Amino acid sequence: MKPIIYITRKLPQEAYADLQSSYEVRVWPKTEIPVPRDILLEEVKEADALWTMLSDKIDQEVIDAAPNLKIVSNLAVGYNNIDLDAARKRGIVVTNTPDVLTETTADLAFALLLATARRLMEAEKTVRSGKWKAWTPMGMTGQDVYGATLGIIGMGRIGEGVCRRAQGFNMDVMYHNRTRRSLEDARYAELDELLKQSDFVVVLTPLTDETRGMIGERELSLMKDTACLINVARGGIVDEDALYEALQSNKIWAAGLDVFEEEPLPTNHKLLSLPNLTVLPHIGSAGIQTRLAMMKLNAEAIGACLSGKSVKNRVC
Repeated sequence: MKPIIYITRKLPQEAYADLQSSYEVRVWPKTEIPVPRDILLEEVKEADALWTMLSDKIDQEVIDAAPNLKIVSNLAVGYNNIDLDAARKRGIVVTNTPDVLTETTADLAFALLLATARRLMEAEKTVRSGKWKAWTPMGMTGQDVYGATLGIIGMGRIGEGVCRRAQGFNMDVMYHNRTRRSLEDARYAELDELLKQSDFVVVLTPLTDETRGMIGERELSLMKDTACLINVARGGIVDEDALYEALQSNKIWAAGLDVFEEEPLPTNHKLLSLPNLTVLPHIGSAGIQTRLAMMKLNAEAIGACLSGKSVKNRVC
């Protein structure tokens, strides 16, 4: 029998076509609905490889249910959905998809910054709803971006990409990172200093035990009341209850979120009641070419692992 690859979401057939000649490829047939837990646990019983999405929780239970599993390849840069310790103990390879989504995600981060600053979503709704009656001197006014101070939390590849885009807007860029970097266009700052001085704060750090809840009530209280918080990293980094209170009480001016603690965000979530919040459905890397490039990395990693070759983009 051919080794079995299980893909936890429907993907373009071209993404795994090269694998089908050598492996049995099984695919959860739905695009917008994640594979149910019971089906995942059943499918992994025979799987030699798992091709997973960020929404799939690959924990000890899944790994225990998969005696033949050799690799988990995650369609994301992040991999906080995977229990790495459990994988290591079994000798299971885990890979992600770095580098190819850097520029697309940086594009989205800066687009969300602009949309939040200039209230683009809110303004568009006034036109579609017929509420736009006349031009007014202070109507739909937002925060200027050109020449403003930008604080980046997490200066990895995507942070560098956002920094490059900020240069075109003549922004003064500071950053906070676990390690200091040698950068011409950005200066290092301690987190509190960054929060106090920035007009725009962009969160780009990975979600870890150390960064979970990193932006909470205290941190938000340090920001200017004209400042905007942008999060395109992971939802758990920002305390959503604290953010709600800060936005509702105008302690900060606005926020733009592409990620949330619970995804998809429930339609009755209190954050959605706020007019000074811009929300997106986790589309940071959602460029057509970029997503196909990410899938190519997954397919190559799985093919290499199952054929006994060296595997690129390993996280364990």
